[in-house]
Amino acid sequence: MRCVKAGFVGFGEVNTPREVIESLCADAAAKLRSLGWLLSETAPVSDDPAYAEANRAVADLKQADMDLLVVCVAGWIPTHTVIHVTDKFRHTPMLLWGLTGWMDHGRLVTTAPQAGTSALRQVMQGLGYAFRYVYSIVDQPAPLGKIAAFGRAALTAALLRDARVGSMGYRDMLLYGTMFDGLALRREIGVEVECFDMLEMVRNLDKVDEQEARRILAECLDQWTFDKEPDEAVLLRGIRYYLALKIKVEERGYQAITLIDVDGMKKLEGFPPAMVFMLLADRLDLCTTPENDIIGNVTQLMVKYLSGQAAHYMEFYEYFQDRVLIGVPDYVPGAAVRGDVHMLPAAFGSFSGSLLNTSKVKDGTVTLLRLVEENGRYKLHMVTGRAVQPRSWEEYGWTHPAPQLASLEVILDTPVEQFADKVASQHTIVAYGDLRDAVTQLCRILKIEII
Repeated sequence: MRCVKAGFVGFGEVNTPREVIESLCADAAAKLRSLGWLLSETAPVSDDPAYAEANRAVADLKQADMDLLVVCVAGWIPTHTVIHVTDKFRHTPMLLWGLTGWMDHGRLVTTAPQAGTSALRQVMQGLGYAFRYVYSIVDQPAPLGKIAAFGRAALTAALLRDARVGSMGYRDMLLYGTMFDGLALRREIGVEVECFDMLEMVRNLDKVDEQEARRILAECLDQWTFDKEPDEAVLLRGIRYYLALKIKVEERGYQAITLIDVDGMKKLEGFPPAMVFMLLADRLDLCTTPENDIIGNVTQLMVKYLSGQAAHYMEFYEYFQDRVLIGVPDYVPGAAVRGDVHMLPAAFGSFSGSLLNTSKVKDGTVTLLRLVEENGRYKLHMVTGRAVQPRSWEEYGWTHPAPQLASLEVILDTPVEQFADKVASQHTIVAYGDLRDAVTQLCRILKIEII
């Protein structure tokens, strides 16, 4: 991922010595660069009656390529001067940052920056800006954690505008919760979705390099732990499907992909695609979901751009008093595995060629997330909890002895009944760590309600 790109403009009243405002703004800009941000700076702006400095700043900033605009208030400044600049960038996320005074021989010296920010906060909210307000405190470190989180959210919003999801097929099992409104998704979040036929994958099989397939087979046999002796013909078949899809992925530049599973790969090709998903996720660094879960893909992309991690999907199996059981009947990406990747040739129903990922899944603090669309607008269902290794359990239908599916029990920080009352899908996206702040900032920018 690239670094955060930010425009930077400082403000201070015309009666405050220019060198003081310049020094305070230069120090703030240096702190942002210490985060790895790429800044496009313009000189500080004062409240001259003709708006000469404000107009100069607007002209400078219009040349900048930026994910967000930093509005750095170094001292008191009349609100109209700031808005004269910011309203030219009203669709750009903004960080309203109030600096602080300093101690001089035991005496606080202040340029009244929080007078400026306090006057601005409600105004910026009333104008509908997507912004975060932070302030520094004298003799305390700058709030760089909050600033970095908002910067990452602004970068994520920009990356989503260029993101592309590929869906092989559409509406697997005639599910409703995996459908999407293409115009709403493009308008509200920015992601483009391309649906393509499974026939493209099948025809691409003729283009697969058999030497490459054999090389990947050797790597799979070396890197995966098989709990039963695998059939190499089954493995090669899955690898060929992966390579056929890789052609499509690289041709179209997908960042995420979902496949028609039950009504496609299983029904028409007779091949459960668990290992295909694993290869797509682990070798191409793609976000993946089964069953044409496009909304799940978009939720994954949000997490990936915010945190850098490959958030994986899981399904709800059981609710308990204080926790939920989540698991998968197919696969998890390697990044989610605790220890070795375990693969089990297993039969489920009429499918005897299944290759099931039975790995233990990483536990710890998790955030469960799921986008949901209602009448062309998006909401996000989010909850945190503590994931622990699950009790012994099985999904009915597997050949005995039934495998222990890759799964977790999540002790929720929210009452289960309250969580279940808002649950949005049988699929949830699992991210490690407490991502509430980063996700909240992204939702502010995208104007997505968190439920």
